[in-house]
Amino acid sequence: MNIGATIAQAALLVVVLAVLYRPLGDYMAKTFTSRKDLRVERGFYRIIGVDSAAEQTWSAYFRGVLAFSVVGVLLVYGIQRLQAVLPYSLGFPPVPPGLSFNTAASFVTNTNWQSYSPDVTLGYVVQLFGLAVQNFVSAAVGIAVAIALVRGLVLRKSGTLGNFWVDLTRGTLRILLPLAIVSAVVLIAAGVIQNLNGFTDITTLSGGAQSLPGGPVASQEAIKELGTNGGGFFNANSSHPFENPNGWSNMFEIILMLAIPFSLPRTFGTIVGDRKQGYAILAVMSTIYVASLAALTIFESRGAGTATLLAGGAMEGKEQRFGIAASTLFGTTSTLTSTGAVNSMHDSYTAFGGMIPMLNMQLGEVAPGGVGSGLYGMLVLAVIAVFISGLLVGRTPEYLGKKIGPREIKLASLYILVMPTLVLVGTALSFGIPAIRSDVESTSILNPGLHGLSEVLYAFTSAANNNGSAFAGLTANTPWFNTALGLVMILGRFLPIVFVLALAGSLAKQDKVPATSGTLPTHRPLFVGLLIGVTLIITALTFFPVLALGPLAEGLS
Repeated sequence: MNIGATIAQAALLVVVLAVLYRPLGDYMAKTFTSRKDLRVERGFYRIIGVDSAAEQTWSAYFRGVLAFSVVGVLLVYGIQRLQAVLPYSLGFPPVPPGLSFNTAASFVTNTNWQSYSPDVTLGYVVQLFGLAVQNFVSAAVGIAVAIALVRGLVLRKSGTLGNFWVDLTRGTLRILLPLAIVSAVVLIAAGVIQNLNGFTDITTLSGGAQSLPGGPVASQEAIKELGTNGGGFFNANSSHPFENPNGWSNMFEIILMLAIPFSLPRTFGTIVGDRKQGYAILAVMSTIYVASLAALTIFESRGAGTATLLAGGAMEGKEQRFGIAASTLFGTTSTLTSTGAVNSMHDSYTAFGGMIPMLNMQLGEVAPGGVGSGLYGMLVLAVIAVFISGLLVGRTPEYLGKKIGPREIKLASLYILVMPTLVLVGTALSFGIPAIRSDVESTSILNPGLHGLSEVLYAFTSAANNNGSAFAGLTANTPWFNTALGLVMILGRFLPIVFVLALAGSLAKQDKVPATSGTLPTHRPLFVGLLIGVTLIITALTFFPVLALGPLAEGLS
């Protein structure tokens, strides 16, 4: 592996994100604090009957999130079932009911888990008006919830958190749509295809016949990465040359995944009126990201065994045009941002290497996390860190002038318990119920034994965290996995959101208390280190036993 190229890629990424941090973060803060509506927004509000000046309680805000998402599930499900009668269906039949439910739940929850081969299953209308639309609005929902939590920290003695419909509309029209249009043009220039050509039959140089797919790929690829969605237009996802043709398109897609999540701490700091708080959150996210990237790159470059060492690293499942460094950089980014896109097959990573993407998700995807979800996840962990600091060093449990009492810590605790419960219960049921276990072992698992456990554990980890990536050796298009993973995706999305909004409502009702000598400063290195420790310890204590049965055992065997 070329160390110089690795360092150059990392340096370029840091520079670009540093350049974007301030203008993009401030623009998003202005978007959600402005009192002015655009003309197109006012027209939309009239159509749906929304008063943009009306404020919502946290429960009303959540009802808006839930109602909008339920309608989204029904629409995406219906359009898949009607595929055969829609234009540009490419002759594909209706998607089966179980798979339609799984896919609808997946895209509405910003997961984009795909239990099917997209290029031979879905026509262009389903791709564009079903999946691509949800790529925009599911990402906008995540941003809206994060902004609502930030408002909870800012508002004083308020019973409201803003208006969900306004936040959703602004996030879509002012942030995601303009950035996606520009990004799609750049991807087309890089060689990503954009057409409605269907399949083209060609004769290869060797005289064989091959059918090449077409499609509106660049437009979907842009929002897939920008909105940390991850669902590929093709089965091979971002390892397909029509989705990710070369080295600089690969770097651009990585930048798209990180741009908004790494800029949201600036938005947070600007809205709360203390940008040092944003830098503290950014420092935590960046430290965990760098550590994860370093670990994955070392495991994959060192390989396991004589053959991989002679080859210069573990190249199985990786594209030659990217190599190890660009693959681990992409894999670290996609699993730490809830994107789920892949340019290499995580199932082919070394045992310890494959454990790192799994751990990235089990952290709760907070470094920097998905669009919106990473910020609100890290702020919930910050609340817990403040509370723990009060127990350990006698500091007053306050965060940005808001007291952290029993109600707040209960809501934060419930938030962090949802994901591990879903992951561990789902994995346990897959092997604990005899009929299900027989089906999983005979139909779904390609690699039996320790790696088979890792495949199932990875699937439920990905679903519960709304990531969408997979160990490709698992066949998930079965009644059990379509149903179980669909339910886990829904619960993994909306249960945490209800606790986040309830926490935001509880904080908004409080008045701010003045800082005293007993207040722990939350913008200094001490708090940054404490927050990193809380993030890692919660994960280690929860998942270490099951990791010891899967990837750790496989790597040591």
